[in-house]
Amino acid sequence: MGKKRLGHEFYVFLAIVSLSLIIQARSGQFFTLNNIVDLMVSFIVPAIFAMCELIVIISGGMDVSFPAVASLSMFATTKILLSMDYTGNVFFAFLLSGSFGLIMGAINGALISIFNLPALIVTLGTQSIFMGILQGALNAQEIAEIPKVMFDFGNAKLFVAINPLNGLKSNMSSSILILFAVVIITYVFLHFTMWGRGVYAIGGDSNSAIRAGFKVKQIKFSIYCFVGIVAGIAGMTRVCMMQNCQPNNLIGMEMTVIAAVVLGGTSVKGGSGTIIGALLGTFLLTIISNSLLLLSIPTYWQSFFTGLIIIIGTGVTSFQLILSSHRLPSMRKSKNEA
Repeated sequence: MGKKRLGHEFYVFLAIVSLSLIIQARSGQFFTLNNIVDLMVSFIVPAIFAMCELIVIISGGMDVSFPAVASLSMFATTKILLSMDYTGNVFFAFLLSGSFGLIMGAINGALISIFNLPALIVTLGTQSIFMGILQGALNAQEIAEIPKVMFDFGNAKLFVAINPLNGLKSNMSSSILILFAVVIITYVFLHFTMWGRGVYAIGGDSNSAIRAGFKVKQIKFSIYCFVGIVAGIAGMTRVCMMQNCQPNNLIGMEMTVIAAVVLGGTSVKGGSGTIIGALLGTFLLTIISNSLLLLSIPTYWQSFFTGLIIIIGTGVTSFQLILSSHRLPSMRKSKNEA
């Protein structure tokens, strides 16, 4: 028996620790409680997005439409609730936004599963359609005042962190509970259901999955429905946290989220990936995007450092895949000789 190889997640975690120590040494502010809270609050929405994109990439697909789905869902929901003068439970706002997301996700799923169209091409097309509806048909503009139930939920906090040096306060948003719920549900679906096994099987080899008895078309369709629901929830979470509705605020986030998931060790070829890896990759990019000012680095370098880490991270993942592909034939040869 050979030594057990360290997982990709360990190296991402090591990168997070190293970067954190560098920032702390330069600024002395990274490990302050209010900065950690600020990082976690910034982490919430990208991490929710990462959960739905993780499942898509594991299945061998690629979805770039989820920010558009989230934007259209949250804007339509906010407009409807305002027109109703809604004063009920905030759960209905999330339910309605998730329902809009489900409809759009089902459109993606139908085109990809029934007509066997490439997922990337389909979601590129629907992304433009959804944004066209948002900006054209709905003439979406910023909504400064959202329904009170949404405002109150976004304003709710679990605790307040205070920096003892400068007195700065940061609120731990109750919206992080939404992230916990999404992560738990995703984990249960992936690891304790036949559906989750089917997702991994399809990503590994779609034909083998069919022979194993998995209903590939139905699973693919349900994957994009799941993405739509989660994207709708993420959009509503964003509105509540920001306490206003900016319809274009999420556009462009798809590349960062995809990069974070791949950086966390998920294979772009499908068949492998972990929730821990996706969360670590997302947190690493969150640190980069939120902590450069602590190092007195101009914000325009943010894209440079983000791109550099993405290239290094995905390069390591590709190198590990190459090593694995070379190791398998040698192991089989050794078994045959034995």
